[in-house]
Amino acid sequence: MTEFVVVLVTVGSSKEGERLARALVEEQLAACVNRIKGIQSIYRWQGQVEQSEEELLVIKSRRDLFECVKKRVQELHSYSVPEIIALPIVDGNENYLRWLEEELTRKDK
Repeated sequence: MTEFVVVLVTVGSSKEGERLARALVEEQLAACVNRIKGIQSIYRWQGQVEQSEEELLVIKSRRDLFECVKKRVQELHSYSVPEIIALPIVDGNENYLRWLEEELTRKDK
């Protein structure tokens, strides 16, 4: 079975979330991206505790595409150190996983 991952990325605005999500799906690096608005993040940055409202992107992809996803997010992201975390999908609805595989098979190859 193909190894799928969920990649979590936070962004600073809805506009940025839309741009990243659309690029990843259009480029077949992600089969689907869920955008969760209104995330409150508290974190330490440059020695200070900060708080900001962000949007969370939940990106469904394949493990072997992660480096490409990471590179593309870094190219498009406004943060100097964006959160890009991959979590394995250990099991799931077989039909959904089959759909992921179909959507992540690049048609240009």
